[in-house]
Amino acid sequence: MTDWLGMVVRPVVPRPELKGEVLARARAAARPGRRRLAVAAAVTLVLAGSGAGVAALTARTALRRADAARQVLAQRVAALEDTLSLLRGTGTRVLHVPLRIGGVVTIFAGGTTRRWLVACYDMATNAPGQTYQLWFVTATGRQSAGLMLMEHDRPMMAVLEVPAGAGPVTGVAMTIEPRAGSAAPTGPMVFEVKL
Repeated sequence: MTDWLGMVVRPVVPRPELKGEVLARARAAARPGRRRLAVAAAVTLVLAGSGAGVAALTARTALRRADAARQVLAQRVAALEDTLSLLRGTGTRVLHVPLRIGGVVTIFAGGTTRRWLVACYDMATNAPGQTYQLWFVTATGRQSAGLMLMEHDRPMMAVLEVPAGAGPVTGVAMTIEPRAGSAAPTGPMVFEVKL
């Protein structure tokens, strides 16, 4: 009934080449999607590769740090073993010296090694420009054994070696000297003991 008013659209048969044109347009539109997919896949691979590279770099850094820590521990173990050999050595003497100025010095004097371990506890910190200096007392006089700079109130340890030409050591002394040390004792005597 609506046909008499011209309201119904009459079917039109498309031209034969239209189907090919539509399919060609659809294929062309699909290609950028494939390119996008390929680009996305490439980006994913690059990110995964860089993630693996970062992981490898992180692992190498961790290995280097672990190796450095292992070397530090190996040095500490060697030092402790060396200290124990000094403490257990034949002829090692132990001197325990309470100080008038406060604190205590404990000396493990190696009899056969000519090495000494000196430990200072609860000693007063040095005044600016000063240090404690240890002296080996020998038949020829006092020879410098080393400086003990006390800048904090924590215990301090040092290993000293008796010089080859020093001769027999008959005692040990400590003085307060200028920060660079002295060739001979010049400052106040902290202690002097005979072996």
